[in-house]
Amino acid sequence: MSRYSGTSDDQHADEIGREQEYVSMLYGRLDRLRDQAAQRLAGELRSDGGTQQARSQRDSTIAMYAEQVGSYGAVENGLCFGRLDVEEGAPRYIGRIGIFDDEGEYDPLLIDWRAPAARSFYLATAASPDGVRRRRHIRTRFRKVVGINDEVLDLDAARTTEHEGLTGEAALLAAVNARRTGRMSDIVQTIQAEQDRVIRAELPGVLVVQGGPGTGKTAVALHRAAYLLYTYRQQLSTRGVLVVGPNATFLRYISQVLPTLAETGVLLRTLGELFPGVKATRSEPATVAEIKGRPVMTELLAAAIRDRQQVPEDGMDVVVERDTLRLDRQTVLAARERARRSGRPHNLAQPLFDIEIIHALARQVAERIGADPLGGENLLEEADLAEIRRELRDETGVQEALAELWPVLTPQQLLSDLFGSADRLAAAGAGLTGDELTEAELALLRRDPEGGFSPADVPLLDESAELLGEDDRSAQALVERERQQLIEYAEGALEIALGSRSIDLEDEAEGEILSVTDLLGADELAERQETGDRLTTAQRAAADRKWAFGHIIVDEAQELSPMAWRLLMRRCPSRSMTVVGDVAQTGALGGAASWRQALGPYVADRWRIRELSVSYRTPAEIMEVAGRVLAEIDPSLEPPRAVRRTGVPPWDLRVEPGELADRLVELVLREAGTIDDGRLGVIVPEGLATELGRAITDAVPEAAIGEHPELESQVVVLTVPQAKGLEFDSVLVVEPERIVAESPRGRSDLYVALTRATQRLGVLHCDGPGITGR
Repeated sequence: MSRYSGTSDDQHADEIGREQEYVSMLYGRLDRLRDQAAQRLAGELRSDGGTQQARSQRDSTIAMYAEQVGSYGAVENGLCFGRLDVEEGAPRYIGRIGIFDDEGEYDPLLIDWRAPAARSFYLATAASPDGVRRRRHIRTRFRKVVGINDEVLDLDAARTTEHEGLTGEAALLAAVNARRTGRMSDIVQTIQAEQDRVIRAELPGVLVVQGGPGTGKTAVALHRAAYLLYTYRQQLSTRGVLVVGPNATFLRYISQVLPTLAETGVLLRTLGELFPGVKATRSEPATVAEIKGRPVMTELLAAAIRDRQQVPEDGMDVVVERDTLRLDRQTVLAARERARRSGRPHNLAQPLFDIEIIHALARQVAERIGADPLGGENLLEEADLAEIRRELRDETGVQEALAELWPVLTPQQLLSDLFGSADRLAAAGAGLTGDELTEAELALLRRDPEGGFSPADVPLLDESAELLGEDDRSAQALVERERQQLIEYAEGALEIALGSRSIDLEDEAEGEILSVTDLLGADELAERQETGDRLTTAQRAAADRKWAFGHIIVDEAQELSPMAWRLLMRRCPSRSMTVVGDVAQTGALGGAASWRQALGPYVADRWRIRELSVSYRTPAEIMEVAGRVLAEIDPSLEPPRAVRRTGVPPWDLRVEPGELADRLVELVLREAGTIDDGRLGVIVPEGLATELGRAITDAVPEAAIGEHPELESQVVVLTVPQAKGLEFDSVLVVEPERIVAESPRGRSDLYVALTRATQRLGVLHCDGPGITGR
């Protein structure tokens, strides 16, 4: 048994804490009533009794946890954070992962927070204790215990407290009041009941998580990913989980959460990274991105492809060696219709078009060289015609004609050619069945073909790939050739192994002697060799446009356009998704006004919604200011309820326009000094980002600005889109009226800007009466 058995509570905590030099393990416990506790725990942890399948699954789980414990290294938070006490028996310790005793028995030192046996740590209350007598939270920093809080849930022993239904109030408030570090931390110690219900919701279907600022939507979504991989590991491990975030800064901000929960196989991507081989970073006006996000773009792309299937008005000449063959319009038109009738995508229909054209050209050649002088039938046989067709296919002139009439296109070529040519845009626009795009809107899509792609282009690239089709015959042939090479190599290795054996003929007479080839075939050996070179699920998914994920989590989902939703639905045919966002914070012109509008075209009414109503990040003083802006967006919307006050009211400062930069620098220096080692976010209008960013970095050289700022810097200068999903100890919002004026959804942008702070908020403006009332 484990060497921790039979120790007291404090000894147990100390010895676990010495398991690794820098890892503090313990931060809480639950005391559970004795009644059938051991039997209940065994049932929860050993879900399938003692069957061989259950034992095998148990052994693999234990092995996985053993590997994960070794991967933690020096971390700030402990592996163990909770304890549930029983009336007369051993307590349950709750942790980030499960740890089992030395003999591999299902007697856990730590119960994984995702296990059913741990759920009462998050849900038990004095009114509904679920058999829990005491819940203990232990807060640690590295190996040092910095706080212990007990909640007695036995009504006979407990005295009435008012904490608004919060679980582990002291631990929660310590977490939300802690200084920001530039990276999101996990909330596994302080998950609240309404969050737990979202995290543990069943896998199938589309779950919408609607919540205002500071309700922990992102953290809940990430913990849900960890929970799903734990609970449905066999189902999800081969297909993977995709997490989609609004920008690269946001993904860096959340990148450490899942690894601290022992999950490293989740793929984190922005929309601009969801087309393999393309990293879309080109900037463009919001009006252009909105046009590209409309469903009518599928029709425009289809029309653009049809426009590339050309039929020359007057036919065309094809030069073959010293001869010239003629393709008349009717011949090309018939070939095009034959290829289109096949129903195949453009690139996959191209061979049919080529066959028709080459047959027509071959007939011309045959008529010239095989004509009977006496006027009889053509003297050439079918074998002669087949040889003519083979020769024509290799002719440069024929290949050039085929490429002009029906070119094989990549999605990148199609989009670059379309947006790079006013004529192609006009031709594609003329091919639309309706008038959804005006001439002015088509003109806005025109751009220089150099400079790469924007995030709004990625759904169009994906749609183009579907319409064009991907001919993977060459890739499959290459894979098969490589497999055959491995088999040949394996056959040679087996021959060497067999030839090196020394066989005693006398021993052979006594009984059958097994050779290596009796146990292992060349194809099996080759497969084992191939297995060693395989990529992880996340790596393979990232490289495969057609990969179907087991589950997709979308954060800031309200910002996605209809075309972006088409892409994501294509990546998840099972429609197993967690959609996280707040429609009141929609800033993108093509974003969703409601979840029904966003999801209806794909799943109709087959989606469910869970709301997060409590704001843990944003203090009540700031939420009151933000609530007034929310009322201007939609009077029917209710702001989330803040659980704390800081005693620091938000403030306004009005300055003259010519003093804006200098006064902002003064305030930045003052606020940076006030928050010590915390983080200060300066949120500015896009039109002032360069000017004000330069002024701040002149005074604070280590400040971070730009498209992908370093969030570990104490001072970070951001626009509202760049600040989505982030949080800072203190926030300075500059020129709020200009932020509002820069977008038709400017009020939503201002609402986002005002709710990024965990402690302090200041507003600097040149015009108007101010918004904080102070």
